[in-house]
Amino acid sequence: MLYFCTPKRIIPRKVIMKRRVTYLLSFYAVTVAIFVVAKVAFMLSQAEAHPFTVGDVGSVVWHGLSLDLSTALYFLIVPFLVTMVSVWVRVPRWLLYIYYGIVALAFALAFVADASLYPFWQFKLDASCLQYLQTPTEAMASVTTGYLVLRAVLVVVVASGVFAGNWWVDRANGANGADGTNGTNGATGANGATGIARTSGSRLWETAFYLLVIPLMVIGIRGGLSESTTNIGQVYYSPQQFLNHAAVNPVFSFLSSLDKSGDYLMEYNYCSDADCQELTDGFFYTDSTQPDTLLTTLRPNIVIILMESCGAQFTDVGGHPEITPRLNRLAREGVSFTQCYANSWRTDKGVVSALSGYPAFPVTSVMKIPEKSHKLPSIASSLAAEGYTNSFLYGGDINFTNMRSYVMGTGYDALRWKSDYTAAEQRSAQWGVRDDLMFASLLNDIQHEPEGSRWMKTLLTLSSHEPWDVPTQQLSDPVYNAFNYLDRCVDQFVDSLRQMPQWDSLLVVILPDHGYRYRGIDETTRLYNHIPMLWVGGAVRQPKTVDRLCNQSDLAATLLGQMGIEHAQFRFSRDVASRGYKCPMAWHTFNNGMTLYDSLGFTAYDLDAERIVVHEGGDADARLRVARALLQLTSHDLMAK
Repeated sequence: MLYFCTPKRIIPRKVIMKRRVTYLLSFYAVTVAIFVVAKVAFMLSQAEAHPFTVGDVGSVVWHGLSLDLSTALYFLIVPFLVTMVSVWVRVPRWLLYIYYGIVALAFALAFVADASLYPFWQFKLDASCLQYLQTPTEAMASVTTGYLVLRAVLVVVVASGVFAGNWWVDRANGANGADGTNGTNGATGANGATGIARTSGSRLWETAFYLLVIPLMVIGIRGGLSESTTNIGQVYYSPQQFLNHAAVNPVFSFLSSLDKSGDYLMEYNYCSDADCQELTDGFFYTDSTQPDTLLTTLRPNIVIILMESCGAQFTDVGGHPEITPRLNRLAREGVSFTQCYANSWRTDKGVVSALSGYPAFPVTSVMKIPEKSHKLPSIASSLAAEGYTNSFLYGGDINFTNMRSYVMGTGYDALRWKSDYTAAEQRSAQWGVRDDLMFASLLNDIQHEPEGSRWMKTLLTLSSHEPWDVPTQQLSDPVYNAFNYLDRCVDQFVDSLRQMPQWDSLLVVILPDHGYRYRGIDETTRLYNHIPMLWVGGAVRQPKTVDRLCNQSDLAATLLGQMGIEHAQFRFSRDVASRGYKCPMAWHTFNNGMTLYDSLGFTAYDLDAERIVVHEGGDADARLRVARALLQLTSHDLMAK
């Protein structure tokens, strides 16, 4: 019998090397393309709140490309190493499929989370979102079930699309196996067995080629050979922050911030200690020198109401007297600090500033670091030394952002929160117990205080927060309506107090934890950080307007100064009523940025872009030097605690 043998076709190794290189370049190009498509999708998802033109899309893509190119190199590392190893040994194809799946899921989560969180936060995705995984119930309280389901579906769709793109690259250009046969362009022909020309020399040359490429990849990842490495600020190009944010790669933003989460201690250094001291000299004058007398008694009982997000934009100051008419009336009846500004943009930071007189930081959340927060002074601890009892009420989860640790560690001896209420009350609002129920609970506590006792009670509200689920419907705008409901709750509480004997010796301090971004009001506008601070009650001597620039962190020194209580330990809290208060200014920090207000205007500075993003009045450079010095001074103080 005669047999015919098909000759073995030998494929040169340089052909296989070409296929491997083509595979790597294709994977890299597809990754960059995915980032570009994600940018466009992000802009479209925010179009209602942030209108843009077709030209803006092109500019965003172009200016963001350098960051996309660098970020894509991170994800090329694994395919690159697998390809280099496959020169010598066969690498199972399924290992790369697992990698494709991980990358697809990571990208999908980043893109969807970025687009979903931006309307709430107004900055790009970063590691601060991880803190909410510790308390998922609180994290989901701002949104509906339908909202979450839609996002889950989007994650699946986007992940499938990203995986399909990587799979196509692998199938079309697969050349990462040791024998070159793991792709459609592999070495197996239809008409017989095939092989690869194998020589140790050719493998060494191919390996040497890959080794030479590694330094180029490193240079690409770091963004060149200059001292400045790849960073978010390199893509900023527009005076419109939305366009700058749209140009930022959310995957890079998240990865680069992993070491800067809320419990990350960050020290800032801009100048020598001597220069820092000179620039900030006089700004934190804490003494109470012949203060203006605002109260009728040195030992009033005190209620502090911290209103969630209720910035001055929702009062007559913001041109909306119909939203909070009762707060506007109370401002005329008591002591109104008309030029008060929030220290930060988040509750965990604003609470610390208000109750401990301590500044807020662009990244670090002091509340989340017990070893630091427990060393802070506080109004509660100062009053406890004077025989006061202190209680804290919050209708939400007191463990959120480590609030329990801070409250109990700074002088509060009684705590009431969501778990202390009935199941029905806990479900009265998405975030927990709604405000009218909490005010009723606070009123009941006051009624049962023994006559002649000294006490302070603090209530942190929560209903004026997404998803704005309040039991009244007075205004058509859901956000405005929620603040109108808060306004009604505060007014009814104060009116009830007026009918009680405790009113005559009572001081009620009303101020927000921070402002709220809405309808064009954001960090670039002065009104965003402007907040009302009101003192009302029978202990208030007479109606008065205090128009000195100040921060909510100045409450501690101002209040204790009125009570004749020593407060030198509040290093960064100033007595606004003191005759020694001669350097009025307000300082605010936001996510990797800060704003400084003085009598001539204000300046906002972006720490990522390392540039001034908005400036009104005065010398911008001089104001920036002071702002940097303040950040250096306060961060050094925190590090030393």
